[in-house]
Formats: sequence, structure tokens, C-alpha cells
Amino acid sequence: MIPWDPPGTIRSSWGLLFLLLAPLSCQRCPAPCECSEAARTVKCVQKELVSIPAGIPKYTRNLFITGNQITCVGSQDLQELSNLVTLSLANNRINTVASQAFSALQSLRYLDLSHNHLASIHPTAFSARNNSIRELNLSHSLYNSSAVRSLAAAFAEGGFQNLSRLDLPSNGIVYLPLGMLSGLSRLEHLDLRNNSLVDIKKSTFAGLDLKYLDLTLNAFKTLRSEALSALERQPNLRLFLKDNPFVCNCDIEDLLSWMNQSQQVADVEKLYCVFPHDMKNASLVKLAGSDLECHSSQHGENALQTSYAALGVVLGIIGVIFLFVLYLNRKGIKLWINSLRDTCQNLMEEYQYRYEIESERHITQVSTLDV
Repeated sequence: MIPWDPPGTIRSSWGLLFLLLAPLSCQRCPAPCECSEAARTVKCVQKELVSIPAGIPKYTRNLFITGNQITCVGSQDLQELSNLVTLSLANNRINTVASQAFSALQSLRYLDLSHNHLASIHPTAFSARNNSIRELNLSHSLYNSSAVRSLAAAFAEGGFQNLSRLDLPSNGIVYLPLGMLSGLSRLEHLDLRNNSLVDIKKSTFAGLDLKYLDLTLNAFKTLRSEALSALERQPNLRLFLKDNPFVCNCDIEDLLSWMNQSQQVADVEKLYCVFPHDMKNASLVKLAGSDLECHSSQHGENALQTSYAALGVVLGIIGVIFLFVLYLNRKGIKLWINSLRDTCQNLMEEYQYRYEIESERHITQVSTLDV
């Protein structure tokens, strides 16, 4: 039996269809990059790129463009990558993120912009409607304090309702702008290590339910009542505070008292005094209130103030008595004053008389010598 062979026209149609579908299933990879369609991954690592390459396959779910010379993320650079889940632009020289730069990335979960020089982030760089980012890494990335304000504006406009982890270590941050974190309602992990923070405001973490907060290697000398109140509103928090320059004087008493009652500080055994010199390396957790001598000092000051007040009252009474005695002896005092005045007047007259006698005697002697 002779096998059935389809007509030549049908074979030609199948061949044409294969040629038409081939470009769809095998998209080209940008020349300097490495692409894996099976892993849906594209890597452009240390290729000396100065911009994000064009023609990245649409199938890409994981994109790594790191260690290049890129300075800007433009509005159109990533527009065709709606399937992107992981994007790393770390270790570049990015200083500007343009409007709508990440707005088309509806599936993006992880964004790494660490080790850049971000000076300007447009408020509309992220999509307010379809922002699906859950983890954002900005360590070693903010150029200066104006970049912190720029980031705060992007948070306010960018719809980060899904963000659960934010990494901001090593950015020289001195303060967090008011309301910067208020829109990040699902934020649980906040890393602020190795900055220059000196204080926390009562509203800094308002509206959040943090699970992890790292404040190590900052510039906290203590945590004042306002900061402690802000932390108390985070009941599930694990807080890290080591390697801060704590000053162990009376200003730290609120912090010590709070630590004795709270279980939030995870590294409490690693907290030490830095100043004053005689208390350096003293453990905060073992530091008793009596060691600071705050209460005894206050008692001494109060006692001293009481002594001064008593002395003032006694001197006042003595003064009143003295004036009263003077009043009772006013006539005798008047006679004494008049007598003293007459005595002084007599002495002055006697002195004048003697002076005139001596003057006449001197004139007589001079006249005799002239003769």
C-alpha cells in the first residue's frame, strides 16, 4: 500500500506558515547582552553600556543591566516589557529617572536601583494605578538630601500600595521628610542602616505596621519620648539600634525605662554608651538609673534652691528689723548726725586756721632773707 502524500500545494502552505511563525517564537537578543528564552532572562552585565539597550525580548521576566555607565532611565526605555518581574539596574551611574520610566511594568515585583547616583526621580516615574512593586532596593543610591525629597514625592505619586520591603542603607539621610512613608501601607521591612539620622518624629511611621526596622550605624544619641511614642505604635516590630553614639546622661533615662518595659529592641545586649568618657562601653541594658545620679542630682539642686530661698527670707527679716530700729531711733540719729556735722565743721575751721598761720610764718621768713 502506497502511503498518502499530501498535495504539493498543502506542503507549501505549511512551509509558509512555519516561516511566518518563526520570528514570533525566536526573538533576537540585543548584541551586547546574553539572553535565555527558556529562563525568560536577559543579562547585560559590565558591557560598558551608556543607555538601556533597545530590542530586549518581550518574553523577558528577569532583566539584569548592571555594572555599566548608564546615567538615565528614559520614558520609553522599558515600555515594551510588560512581563518583567525582576529588574536590576544596580551599579550604574544613573542620576535621573524620567517621567513614566517604570509605569508600563505592570508585573514588576522587585526593583534594584542600588549603587547609583540618583539626584532626580520624577514624581510620575511609577504608575499610580498598576504599581505592583513589592521590594525596592535603593542602598548607596541617593546622591544628596534633595534626592530624598525627590524620592518622597515619587512615593506620594507612585501608588506603592504593594511595597513590603524598602532598603535605604548608606545614603547619608539626616531626616525623613514629613509623610514620606505614609502612603506605604503594606510596608513591613525598612532598612535605614548607616545613615545620619538623629531623631524620629511622632508621625514618621504613622499608618504603618512594621515588622523589621534597622537603625544601626546612625547618629542617635538617645531616643526621646516622641520617637518612643512612634515606635510603641508598631506592636509587631523588631528594632535594631546597635552602633549608635549613645550619650549616657539624664537625657537617656526615657530610653532606658522604655527598653526595660518593651521587647521590641532585638539587639538590646549590643547597645553601649559612647559618651561621657568615664561611661564608655557601659551596657545600656545593665545601666541602672542610680548610675546616672539624675535623681540625686535633682535632689541636691532642689535642696540648694531651698537653702537659697531660706537665706533670702532671713536676710529680708533682718533688713526689716534694721529699718524698724532706725525708725524708732530717728531723733537720736538726727542729733548724732548734727553732732557729727558740727565736729567735722570745727575740724575744718581748725585746719584752715593752722594753714593760714603757717602761711604767714613762711612769708615772714622769706621777707627777712630778702633784707
